[in-house]
Amino acid sequence: MDVLDEIVLTGLTVFGRHGVYDHERENGQEFTIDLRLRMPLDDAASSDDVADTVHYGELAERVAEVVAGEPVNLIETLADRIAAVALADARVHSVTVTVHKPHAPIALTFSDVAVTVHRARQQFADEESR
Repeated sequence: MDVLDEIVLTGLTVFGRHGVYDHERENGQEFTIDLRLRMPLDDAASSDDVADTVHYGELAERVAEVVAGEPVNLIETLADRIAAVALADARVHSVTVTVHKPHAPIALTFSDVAVTVHRARQQFADEESR
């Protein structure tokens, strides 16, 4: 497989109401999202035109809509939904999404809880496994 370029968006912080407990749904909390999109960027580099790449500002807005939208129990589910948003652009071969939940209801001192999912289009996943 050819080496792919990357677009990375880190630290996108959005208020959401995700969690298994009622108080998490009622009070909500901030979630922080990191994205790593793998895709060829040579067309964008040659044309110098945002139309030839993923517009990361627009992507951030779509991801924020998911985080601020319909509540889910698990951040695993949230990460999967965010990955689907990134893969909606056919130019994206694969994506890594990390959802941080730094205010998770844990009765001990901790700095962060995070879930990372890796998703790829089937044709590229097959190539990567070779």
